[in-house]
Amino acid sequence: MVYREAARYPREIAFAAAALLTTSAATLAIPWRFKVIVDDAFGGSAGPEQIAHAFEYLLMIVLVLGIGTALRFYFVSWLGERVVANIRLRVQENLLRQSPSFYEENSPKEISSRMTSDTAIIETVVGTTVSVALRNSLTAIGGILLLLYLAPSLTLGLLIGIPLVLAPIVFFGRKIRKVSRSNQDRVADVGAYVTEVLSAMSIVQSFGQEAREGKRFAGVVERTFDSAKRRILLRAAMTSIVIVLIFGGITMVMWRGALAVSEGAITGGTITAFVLTGGLVAGAFGSLTEVYGDLLRGAGAADRLA
Repeated sequence: MVYREAARYPREIAFAAAALLTTSAATLAIPWRFKVIVDDAFGGSAGPEQIAHAFEYLLMIVLVLGIGTALRFYFVSWLGERVVANIRLRVQENLLRQSPSFYEENSPKEISSRMTSDTAIIETVVGTTVSVALRNSLTAIGGILLLLYLAPSLTLGLLIGIPLVLAPIVFFGRKIRKVSRSNQDRVADVGAYVTEVLSAMSIVQSFGQEAREGKRFAGVVERTFDSAKRRILLRAAMTSIVIVLIFGGITMVMWRGALAVSEGAITGGTITAFVLTGGLVAGAFGSLTEVYGDLLRGAGAADRLA
């Protein structure tokens, strides 16, 4: 549903993709410029003009990064809002075509709650999470290629550890998607219950059932909280394990890199660029573990609205 609606706007997708590629390229160009600056400008043999050129190029890259980020944010956010608006229209059209028996089996209050809560999740995913996921994926892939160019032997050590990072993501991802859908069902229950009680408040007060309804609502809220705790625990465990694996691997590789610099195998500029790029790659993978959970929540919300 989400992809079909987004595909109706190829021009905006193209602009967003171009801005995304530009910002990812500019991000990776910054460590490369630092390599040039450290090797040339700080080498002692460079003159003032050469040093000025080195930093001017760096400022140009930063400017391109800023403009590209603004354009990416605009087009991706526009797509998110437009897609959610279309989904709401589609769902409403589908609801108007349903038979009376459908509304006897499904509470209109719960349907209304899903229309608001689930579409809000989809809006966040399409307007923010997908962009972050794509940007970090491009940064991670481009960063690995740059690392291979800078220091192949050190990069191979990083690549060996990638399966160790992906394994917990896949393992926890399946569990998170299942728990996320259950949690969204509980959130919908809260909205449906509130609407039900408020619409019949005069009856509740007439029979003095305020305390009883309060206890029922507390039970619904606690079930929602328990479901959310399971989802949070799984995401916390996944994020913690992946971050330890990523930054632990980066630390070991940097250790080897420092030894290579001391032996004269690589230059100071190369290890500087390698450290910066390695940090970008590690940050990209770390961010992917977080947005992966949001993507699964969005998938669960789309399934409920389909």
